Amino acid sequence: MMKLTKKRVVLFLLFIFPLICFLILSTGKNNFTKLPVVTKNVVDISTLDSIYTFKGHTSIVCFLGNDVQAEKGGFFNLNEKIYKKFIEYNKFQMIAIYPKGKESDAKQIKKEISAFTDMVKWKFIAGSKEEIVALHSSFNSTDTLTNLYTSKVFLIDKKGDLRGRISDQDSKDGKLFGYNMNSVSELNAKLKDDVLVLFYEYYTAFKDKNKNKADRK
Repeated sequence: MMKLTKKRVVLFLLFIFPLICFLILSTGKNNFTKLPVVTKNVVDISTLDSIYTFKGHTSIVCFLGNDVQAEKGGFFNLNEKIYKKFIEYNKFQMIAIYPKGKESDAKQIKKEISAFTDMVKWKFIAGSKEEIVALHSSFNSTDTLTNLYTSKVFLIDKKGDLRGRISDQDSKDGKLFGYNMNSVSELNAKLKDDVLVLFYEYYTAFKDKNKNKADRK
């Protein structure tokens, strides 16, 4: 019989146990199934700045608004609960939209957040009022921009589609377009879970594609 050594216990706790939890969660009702597309083909971020794009990336989009200091608590929540969780994931980016003319405010919040994390995947992008409104409107979200700010953040997939939920018990008509960054519980229980679902969806699609290639050989 295999002895239960300290080394084997540590290996189990570090690698095997998390995998078991992962497999259990993958059978859950809201976990590791395809995440619904709630709006197709949203306006691409390249319309604000040609350097950036949603295509080929997993993006979380937030709107800083005209008074970012008054609302900065939510951005710190977003950084702590979501960004730090996924910073190591391939092609992940955090898109922060701010109005032109508010460069100093954007620079300040970026400086404050950078005291706690590596900002390599935070992208701060300026836009005119019209560009910001057009981008947000393309999401077809039920929330509204107030001073070009909203507490909702949005999950965009690699194809440029908005992902969310269509049977969310806390949302009107069951549709969840965005996640409230002022709510730590919502970031933990919904957004983090949904980003994991999306990455797992990419993984299974990649695995199936490679399997089909191998089967044809």
